[in-house]
Amino acid sequence: MARSMAGWGSGLLGVLIFSGSLPATRVAVADLPPLFLTSARATIAAVLAGVVLSVSRQRLPLRSDLPGLVVVALGVVVGFPLLTALALQSVTASHSIVFIGLLPLATALFGVVRAAEQPRPAFWVFSGLGALLVSGFAFMQGGRGSWQGDALMVAAVLVCGLGYAEGARLSRRLGGWQVISWALVLSLPAMACLAVVTRPASLSATGVPAWAGLAYVSVFSMLVGFVFWYRGLARGGIAGVGQLQLLQPFFGLALAGWLLGEAVPPLMVAATLGVVACVAGARRFA
Repeated sequence: MARSMAGWGSGLLGVLIFSGSLPATRVAVADLPPLFLTSARATIAAVLAGVVLSVSRQRLPLRSDLPGLVVVALGVVVGFPLLTALALQSVTASHSIVFIGLLPLATALFGVVRAAEQPRPAFWVFSGLGALLVSGFAFMQGGRGSWQGDALMVAAVLVCGLGYAEGARLSRRLGGWQVISWALVLSLPAMACLAVVTRPASLSATGVPAWAGLAYVSVFSMLVGFVFWYRGLARGGIAGVGQLQLLQPFFGLALAGWLLGEAVPPLMVAATLGVVACVAGARRFA
C-alpha cells in the first residue's frame, strides 16, 4: 500500500510539471520552427541527462533494454513533442486539451498490451467518463481546430501513450530517471544534428517568451517531469496512475489563474470535482 501511495504522489508531481508543457510549446512555436524546438529541447535535456548519468556512474542498459528505450525515445522524446508542436501551429492550446483528455485511456490500453496489466471492468467506466468530462469541458471553452491539427494530436496521444507504458515497464528494473535519461542520450546524435540543420536563420529575432518556453520544455517537460512520472507509473501501476493525466488541463488553467490573474469559471471547478471523482474511482478498480 505504501509503495502504491508513493507512486500516486510521484505521478501527481509529474502531472503538475507537465501542466505547463502545452502553453510553453504554444509560446515557443510563435518564434521557433517546430522541428528546431523539438530537436533543441531533446538536445538540451540529453546533455543534462548525460551529465547526471556520468556523475552517478550508472551502468549501461542491457542489450535487451535497447528496443524498449528506442520506443520511449520515439514516443516521448521525438514523437509527442514534434507532433504537438506541429499541431499547435493550427489549433489553440485549449483545443488540444480535448485530446490530452484521451491520453490516460491510451496509456492504460498500452499498459495492458505492453505490461500485461489487467484493470477491472469498472476501471474502464471511470476512465472513459473522465475522458468525456475533460473533452466536454474543453469543447465548451470554445477551442477551435483544423482537421490537420486534430489528426496530429491524435497521433501524438497514441505515440505518447505507448512511450509512457513502455517507459514504466522499463522503470521497474532500471529506475524512472534512468529510463528517460538513457532514452534522451540515445536520441542525442540525431537530435543534435537536426537542431543544427533546422536552427532559425536569425536567433536574435526570437523573443524572450519563446526562449523561456524552450527552457521550460527542455528542463522540466523533457527531463524532470519524467523522473517523477515514470517512477509513479512503475510503483502505482500504469493504468491507475495514468488517470492522473485527466487533471493536467485543470492544473494548467488554475496555474494561469494564479499567475496571470485570469478568471476561474465555476464550470471548471465543477468539472475538476467530477474528474477527481473519476480518478478516485479508477484508482479503486485499477
